[in-house]
Amino acid sequence: MPILNRAAELQAEITEWRRHLHTHPELLFDVHETAGFVEGKLKEFGCDDVVTGLGRTGVVGLIKGRNGDSSRVIGLRADMDALPINETTGKPWSSTTKGKMHACGHDGHTAMLLGAAKYLTESRNFDGAVAVIFQPAEEGGAGGDEMVKDGLMERFGIEEVFGMHNMPGLAVGEFATRTGAIMAATDEFTIKIRGRGGHAAMPYQTIDPITIGAQIVSGMQLIASRNANPLESIVVSVTKFNAGTAYNVIPEVAELAGTVRALDPDVRAMAETRIAQIVHNIADAHNAEASIDYHRGYPVTFNHTDQTDFAIEVASEIAGADKVESDAAPTMGGEDFSFMLEARPGSFIFIGNGDTASLHHPEYDFNDEVIPHGVTFWVKLAETALAQN
Repeated sequence: MPILNRAAELQAEITEWRRHLHTHPELLFDVHETAGFVEGKLKEFGCDDVVTGLGRTGVVGLIKGRNGDSSRVIGLRADMDALPINETTGKPWSSTTKGKMHACGHDGHTAMLLGAAKYLTESRNFDGAVAVIFQPAEEGGAGGDEMVKDGLMERFGIEEVFGMHNMPGLAVGEFATRTGAIMAATDEFTIKIRGRGGHAAMPYQTIDPITIGAQIVSGMQLIASRNANPLESIVVSVTKFNAGTAYNVIPEVAELAGTVRALDPDVRAMAETRIAQIVHNIADAHNAEASIDYHRGYPVTFNHTDQTDFAIEVASEIAGADKVESDAAPTMGGEDFSFMLEARPGSFIFIGNGDTASLHHPEYDFNDEVIPHGVTFWVKLAETALAQN
């Protein structure tokens, strides 16, 4: 099944939407202009219901099929927020706001789902209803969790939910996904070590938080190499180490921070426990005090079997089975679509963005050639899942 003719016809219009969104990036929950644009388009298309302010600034459009009495509802989700990055693409549609940029392709995700919404409101070639979900604050704000807590699934009667993300390096027109864990849980930690400061020439009179911190950093590297099964992926990265103000003064306090990524909930829990043990035991051994602020972030993005098999089937019909990687390697990046997958069965799939700069890079730009492929996938997923009886 090739790209839908109507999706190809709409490409130029959808590209205009995408580039408009790219020009005006917004962060986290502060996506008022973007949400307003989405709301306006959904109402223009003739969605049966358009709800705003869900999960603070999320927008949901409900599109009913020809048999509006059917209770079946599926959700299709796109994210709307940008990143705090200065753009360097030099494109005519570059960000007009310094320090803000669509460096992850959420502008493309939003535009493609709007394109699918336009098509579905025109055709309504399905039973039940499709909820098109436009979510804020994927980039660290847990907007997906906020929408779920705000009653997203219950309010619209969503039975299954699907998400899609572009992937640089994967050819345009290709897809990749897998059953089970496809993206990692993302936790953060901050460690504060309090020792006793003093003159750098007399370290024996001090309790040096820097050397203690260095031992803690080394100790935490053993979690992945000596505590986790080598077949179970985990990353423990210390990304901040702040201490001291002068070359001849041993400071009183050192502060470390970093992230833990894991694809298995038990491995995630083990790492949290081991970090606490390592920090406190090393600090105690040197008569220092230590505290840990451990924050559990996004859970593992876990694809459900039936829904993933179905998404693979739809993608294969569009692109051909040889263009769909059905057992893709998981990534240690995180996704707050994971909260929606905890609330309802569903699946998350990657769509090729071609040979472009990587995600979160100042030279990244969403590839507009992807648009008809993404729109076709969304439309055929909805029409197949809600096939008329």
